[in-house]
Amino acid sequence: MNPRYAKAMLLLCLLATTTRAVNARMPIPSVWQQGNLTVKGKVKDINGNPLPGVTVLVKDTKKGATTDEKGNYTLNDVKKDAVLVFQYIGFDAQEVKVEGKNSINLVLKENQKTLDEYVVVGYGTQKKVTKTGAVSSVKGAELQQSPNVNISNSLVGRIPGIIAVNNSGEPGYDGSRIFIRGRSTLGNSNPLVVIDGFPRDGFERMNPNDIESVSILKDAAAAIYGSRAANGVILVTTKRGKGGKPTLSYGFNQSFVTPTRLPKMADAPTYAKVVNEILKYGGDAPKYSDEQIKKFGDGSDPWLYPNTNWYDAAIKKYSLQNRHDLSLSGGTDKMSYYVSLGSLFQDGIYKHSATNYKQQNVRANLDAVVNDYIRLRFDLAGRLENRNFPPRSAGSIFRSLMRGRPTENAIWPNGLPGPDIEYGDNPVVTGTNAIGYTNDKNYVINTNMSAVVNIPWVEGLFVDGSFAYDQNFDFYKSFIKPWTLYTLADVNDPTHKLNAASRGVSAPELSEQYGTLRQTTVNFKLNYVRSFGKHNLSSFIAFEQATLKNDNFSANRKYFISDKLDQLSLGADKEKSNSGSGFEYARRNYFGRISYNYKETYLFDYNMRYDGSQNFPEGRRMGLFPGASAGWVLSNEGFWKKSIRTLDYFKLRASWGQMGNDQIDPFQYLSTYGFSGGGVMFGGDLNKGIYQLRSPNSAITWEVANNYDVGVEAKILGDKLAFEGDYFLTRRSNILVSRSLSMPGYTGMTLPQENIGRVENKGFEMVISHKNDIKKFHYEVIGTVTHAKNKILFWDETPGVPAWQQSTGKQIGAPLYYKAIGIYKDADQVKNTPHLSGARPGDVIFANINDKDNVIDDLDRVRLDRTENPTWIFGLTLTAKFKNFDFTMLWQGATGASQYLRTESGLIGNFPMAFVKDRWTEDNPNASWPRAYDRDREYWVNRQNTFWYWNTDYARLKTLDLGYNIPGKVCKRIGLQNLRVYVSGQNLLTIDKVKIFDPEAPSGSGQYYPQTKIYNVGLNVTF
Repeated sequence: MNPRYAKAMLLLCLLATTTRAVNARMPIPSVWQQGNLTVKGKVKDINGNPLPGVTVLVKDTKKGATTDEKGNYTLNDVKKDAVLVFQYIGFDAQEVKVEGKNSINLVLKENQKTLDEYVVVGYGTQKKVTKTGAVSSVKGAELQQSPNVNISNSLVGRIPGIIAVNNSGEPGYDGSRIFIRGRSTLGNSNPLVVIDGFPRDGFERMNPNDIESVSILKDAAAAIYGSRAANGVILVTTKRGKGGKPTLSYGFNQSFVTPTRLPKMADAPTYAKVVNEILKYGGDAPKYSDEQIKKFGDGSDPWLYPNTNWYDAAIKKYSLQNRHDLSLSGGTDKMSYYVSLGSLFQDGIYKHSATNYKQQNVRANLDAVVNDYIRLRFDLAGRLENRNFPPRSAGSIFRSLMRGRPTENAIWPNGLPGPDIEYGDNPVVTGTNAIGYTNDKNYVINTNMSAVVNIPWVEGLFVDGSFAYDQNFDFYKSFIKPWTLYTLADVNDPTHKLNAASRGVSAPELSEQYGTLRQTTVNFKLNYVRSFGKHNLSSFIAFEQATLKNDNFSANRKYFISDKLDQLSLGADKEKSNSGSGFEYARRNYFGRISYNYKETYLFDYNMRYDGSQNFPEGRRMGLFPGASAGWVLSNEGFWKKSIRTLDYFKLRASWGQMGNDQIDPFQYLSTYGFSGGGVMFGGDLNKGIYQLRSPNSAITWEVANNYDVGVEAKILGDKLAFEGDYFLTRRSNILVSRSLSMPGYTGMTLPQENIGRVENKGFEMVISHKNDIKKFHYEVIGTVTHAKNKILFWDETPGVPAWQQSTGKQIGAPLYYKAIGIYKDADQVKNTPHLSGARPGDVIFANINDKDNVIDDLDRVRLDRTENPTWIFGLTLTAKFKNFDFTMLWQGATGASQYLRTESGLIGNFPMAFVKDRWTEDNPNASWPRAYDRDREYWVNRQNTFWYWNTDYARLKTLDLGYNIPGKVCKRIGLQNLRVYVSGQNLLTIDKVKIFDPEAPSGSGQYYPQTKIYNVGLNVTF
């Protein structure tokens, strides 16, 4: 429901008494006034909607009138030189000179402060003072302060309830994993994203300049989305046109991007010593003499004794990123529009990088008023996502960087690339287009058309309907070709002759894929909004249906005779292949909401959705998902106003909602079959066999989440100090789990997944804000805290597991590790401590948890209650404005997470310097790190243990923005409305204990594209 209509209806009753009093005092016309005018007109909002209840006064008199339900007014006996004053709560007052005119129409603009009092909820908007659910929002203007090109990286720390982890900064794949109030399921935890009223993908790639606001539904408020709402809902609202003359805006920013952190690897002399130690532990002769180690360090012979920093050889100091945005908005009383164009370029961090991301986007949002009863809305958004990469993945490239031995050349002194590490991998080359290219173009089109029709004979009754059509076209093309690397022909040759050798594939290969995705959604709503004195009612019932269709095709050819021609038809017929696939998906649901409040003091909301999904068998596809919430604004009570004057506003609210999660593999209620890899030959044809993929579960259904929430909101000194806090509890049941752990392996049975899992998730969130004005200095401080921790109540636990190894009662994904308690200093300590066979001084000590047998084995592993996902998220936003300067700083932190990070080091490749700087040796028995090791040959490397389980708590200077608005007088002289220049940054400072890698690094061996730090300059100009 548009808040303007609800607001007009609510205020109409409140203003009626005042209006009657004004009309009663209007003087009776006299003879000498007969030369005056009768002025008529109509008052509308910026979208052309009539505004009832607007007060129209003749300035400096008691003469006045009020607009009727169609926005019309009439004033009699008005002097020709009079001034009319238009006033309406929530809108800016305006004065208009009559100047002898008999007709004066006016468009009133909403006061921005009043707009801030509303929040977007499912299928409508709601006044913040009357909301009863846990709904948080952030303005698009705040998201624009971050130079991030991915919106998902700009939410954490700004909105309570958002937990996000960013594992990569790779262009095109640099988004965060988002959890709303943590994880509550063993399955898919992704929230539902709704853009302009329709569930859609692509939130990450939206242009932040097009976003009006982002709202998060975290409790019963999300129940309106039924079987897709259990993980929470993200609502995105885009900008719309405003009445008045056209406004043209242009924005540009140029960013300089560098990794937040790259590991400092051991130099060549250190690595050579470590290699000798590893060989010594294995009983082998050392590889490097003292003289050779000295040569690695002094740089006297870079051909034979280099000291290579592979990261410096392959990674740029800074890469570039820029964005251009152009928008036009405006309108009349009949039509308003918002049109935008945008362009984005994001380069990779490799030297001569083949990795980059380009995006072009367009949006047109149009609103039309056909007449007093019909309003239309047309939206069109298009986006081209153009991802470019080398055929080698980022993981492969960074694996080579981590393993690159500093004792070998990445680049020869003459500038030619050195030899490969293995399989042709030299990251100086494989990060470029020299090995071919991978191009992925994704074309996205989102359209929707809506109509609102007021029913003239029933006050407050109107219908609206919407139709959306979304289309994706994705074309993927990967062309890989042989590349050339160089090795020394003869180490004893003083001319250093190099031999060229072809690496990678023997001949060029080409793969192409093409996919289309089509989604249509239609909904219809019957709305009733009415105020009866102090009783305010807003309600609707609705129907919605969506269909999704997908088709994919792929083909591959090899043995191209030339790497200059990359067309599929030019490949050889030998070993060519092609395949295709497709799917269809449908949903149908009925839903509605009733919102009631009395004097905006006693509040009640009820949501309901009867939802259906084809993921479940016929007869079990529909489910009912209710949600109820209530609130009490105590500060509106008479006793509160008399007795408690320190709190200007105080509200209690509580909610319960039952939601579902149907994000599972489809058709699990059917027996499914697939073709085997082999088969039987009949003649010259291969006839493949068919085998059953899984057993069916005819009783499969959705997960059910019962969400409970209790909240409090308070304000002191007006709105100078505000607080909002929530305690929440979620109990998730019917989670799909396989009983394979409790099924003996000798049975050979593969059981279907069943709805037997149960998880509990609980926590709290708080927002504390303070704002004030000291003369011309304005400042705001906003602090957010989110805590959410889950535990498994029941799932398929392996029988007989000791209590300290059970996952029941622990967090989802809690790992099972040996507990590392130190490093053996000498042989006596090894002898006197329970240990694994072959343990020696310098090894990691494992705790003997199962002390009954006095040996170290699998029963000594412990289930830890920490995972890679943080349980605490903190945010601190500081903003200030002084004259023409503005400043914003966002600090964001996370605690409660740990990550398993162990590099692939040894004779196979290099070590991070931190791993070997203070390693155990016979001369350094009190070291903080174990002895040198070769890859996973040692028990404390190949058996996962807490020595490698890093505490990844961190605090970041997430965003910093400093701007200056050119004075208005200067702007007017050059024909501008406004001009702002600014500098900003992202991830500028990180405080953590890891030090070697970024604290949000993914688990594994450090072979990932790193997160990025951004330095940015830009300008915004409005014509």
